[in-house]
Amino acid sequence: MKSKLILIGGGGHCKSCIDVIEQSGQYKIAGILDKRENIGKTVLGYEIIGEDQQIERLAKEGFSFLITLGQIRTSEVRKKLYDELVRCKAHIATIISPHAYISKHAVIGQGTIIMHNAVVNADASIGNNCIINTKALIEHDAVVEDHCHISTAAVINGGTVIKQGTFFGSNAVSRESITTLNNAFIKAGSIYLG
Repeated sequence: MKSKLILIGGGGHCKSCIDVIEQSGQYKIAGILDKRENIGKTVLGYEIIGEDQQIERLAKEGFSFLITLGQIRTSEVRKKLYDELVRCKAHIATIISPHAYISKHAVIGQGTIIMHNAVVNADASIGNNCIINTKALIEHDAVVEDHCHISTAAVINGGTVIKQGTFFGSNAVSRESITTLNNAFIKAGSIYLG
């Protein structure tokens, strides 16, 4: 029997996450938490059943959780939600698309989602509560710390360290073996030289 999963955040990123979750077949989506005014609405057929304040109760009832709120300018809200899940001793799901390639030598943290056609190569390390978005490439020996969003078709070259809270935009490319600042914002389409 599949574990029941609660999604936190009902916007556009949630839709992409739902598709990956359905494809992976690991969990049964039991509902979504979002803003009060959205309760009763649906996202791709899944009902918004409550607000973030219900996390503690649902954690005690044994539900698993995934943060499906997107991240562009700042990781602060996703980090706050993750810390609340940890405080409530909730089970935090890690979701990997069956259409992604993850090296058996890579490490993936809890609460992270690896989306369709992403590649995580040998000895790469992905932290907790990260988004590795569609077609992103994380090369060998790269480190993506906690609460980062590596956006669509971004390329993190070998040995690069993406510090916690960083947003790395669509089609952006890092030089090899460089390190970002904490909470960096790397623009879409840019070449990041460190």
